Amino acid sequence: MKKIFLLFVISISLILGACELYDDGTPTVQNQLDRAIERVRLALETTINHTVPSLSVLIQTPDASYFTSSVEQGVEPVTPDTYFRFASNTKNFTATAILNMNQNGWLNYTDRIVDNIPGNNIPYVPATESWNIPYKDQITIEQLLQHNAGVYDVDNDPVPGYNDVSYVEYRLAQDPNHQFSSAELVEQNVIHSLSYFAPGTANYHYSNTGFTILSEIIARVYTYQSGSNKTYGDYLRDYIYGDAAPIPLMINFPSLAGDNQLPMPLVCGTIYAASNGETELNCTNNMSSHVAEGNGYGTMNELTTYIRTLIKGENVLSPESVELMITDTSPGDTKYSLGCLHAKNLGVGHNGAIYGYLSLMVYDPELEVSVIVMMPMWDQSNGIDSFLECFKTLNCAGWAAREALGYPGKPEDTTCPGD
Repeated sequence: MKKIFLLFVISISLILGACELYDDGTPTVQNQLDRAIERVRLALETTINHTVPSLSVLIQTPDASYFTSSVEQGVEPVTPDTYFRFASNTKNFTATAILNMNQNGWLNYTDRIVDNIPGNNIPYVPATESWNIPYKDQITIEQLLQHNAGVYDVDNDPVPGYNDVSYVEYRLAQDPNHQFSSAELVEQNVIHSLSYFAPGTANYHYSNTGFTILSEIIARVYTYQSGSNKTYGDYLRDYIYGDAAPIPLMINFPSLAGDNQLPMPLVCGTIYAASNGETELNCTNNMSSHVAEGNGYGTMNELTTYIRTLIKGENVLSPESVELMITDTSPGDTKYSLGCLHAKNLGVGHNGAIYGYLSLMVYDPELEVSVIVMMPMWDQSNGIDSFLECFKTLNCAGWAAREALGYPGKPEDTTCPGD
């Protein structure tokens, strides 16, 4: 009888613990957050007819921090300290580097890329044939940051002569360990005279290759200022995230083809592929083609520390530089400024998608609420439609998390999986 009573007491305790109720019987904030993100994950599963291994959210308010990870049965839960590839969130770090150089007088972000680095006769980009992209003498650093330069994206869009796929996809299919360079990527636009539009017009086109050019500018400016050969990664380590940075972070930006593994603990990226109907699991990736535009990796804890301190003007950028990052919007799309995405009822920051990883990093300056969303899965089984359902789930999870904590969530003019 004592054993039965003890089991009964344990069962009741587990039930109450799982429900996480206040004394008046209402769910706790944590319980509401857990349920909200679970609903988002299950709604996406129904929409795409595939398992969503995990969907995780870290949300921080002025008073507290909350984390939840909704996982499929049998899947190991993600933690705030699990490493993943945060993809195009890297672009915000690149913009921070450019604006920090601008802040320190090392460059002028409104200069043309053919202009000389301040204090010498060295141009921002090489004066060589392989860098003579269309409209080169008109493109500014500012326009590159805004995706307003018209630079053709040889990573995402098809390039002539490569079987109707991007140059990066084609080259990786030939050799997964190929070591890419910025010159090699940019030269594809020279060889094929590729461009989306004339720079500075009322147009916007997302371009990874535009940020590849920014990586070269950062490397050349830092090389001149230091008096020794430097890279994009050197500058970010020395000024943005390394031990000498104002806010050191446990993140990294690999540039070598062989530097393809994440630290432990890690989560792999899952892709439901359209080409062969199979499921791809990506744990190691060659990131050398994504320098400055998508090569970063880190954890949710590190990203929330970065975006909160950055936008609050407590990190490497002054409040004036932060204001510039946020308010200098693209002439073609006011939802994008200097390497900075604007999302209604979420804030400013960026998002990213690479090799089965989807993520969102945003901070709301008015409410002082940051949200990091990470889902290590995307679906291409129904082409771009199923992929976009996954991608927009990032915002939907962010809105659901804010609503669970009593903040404004999904705008009326938006829809989410399951609506």
